[in-house]
Amino acid sequence: MVPPGSVIISDWHLCKESKEFFQKILHKKGRKKFGLLESPVMPPHVSVDTVHYKVFLSGKSGVGKTTLAARLAGLNLPSMHHETTGIETTVVYWPVKLRDGGRVLFIRLQLWDCGENALRRFDHLLPSCREQADAVLFLFSFIDRTSFDDLSNQTAKWSDPSVVKVVIGTKFDLFMHCDVSERDVKEFQERWNLPVLRTGGEVSDGLADAAPILNCLAENLWHQDCLMSATTFQPSQQDCVTVL
Repeated sequence: MVPPGSVIISDWHLCKESKEFFQKILHKKGRKKFGLLESPVMPPHVSVDTVHYKVFLSGKSGVGKTTLAARLAGLNLPSMHHETTGIETTVVYWPVKLRDGGRVLFIRLQLWDCGENALRRFDHLLPSCREQADAVLFLFSFIDRTSFDDLSNQTAKWSDPSVVKVVIGTKFDLFMHCDVSERDVKEFQERWNLPVLRTGGEVSDGLADAAPILNCLAENLWHQDCLMSATTFQPSQQDCVTVL
């Protein structure tokens, strides 16, 4: 994982120059809802590339996978818990500015959410979720100790080094009922070398709440792409021929 802010400008969504780009994902006082075939439309004189990524949400039933997807997309948060019966996908667009060169990108995240019971009942669902996944979010709830203890089993199943892995602790606002301490989180980070982000509470403006997680995903996904491209196009010694 790269240090926050080393690849993209973390607070760019607060800068005046980003307004033109963020207006394309906002509607009135909230965020636009994008379908699978929809995308932000920029003026012809503005050149911006869109990079597509698939992100799988992993976690026990009730930790808040569906709520997190709604939060990141700026949608209304569900008022009650309902087990996801199959696979639900949510499209999120997030503009970022690269620190080197100042290039602006639209990061398109397709979030895949599947209910735990559905994964157990139908063997084909998990392979579909894992297929060509670029990142996985491991969720646990701060008020459910068993979901935190299950993180080790979840992370062990994703050994592919090309997949970006981030841990999200949900319901952080319910600190009075917390079953997971900051010491537990710190020990987990040191053992697995994975970032642990926190979320919870009401959505304020649709940007500030989602920015830390979306920036973390965008930064590490783009960095991973750059590493993979460098590895792919780097010639081996056998490929190098000296012409005299």
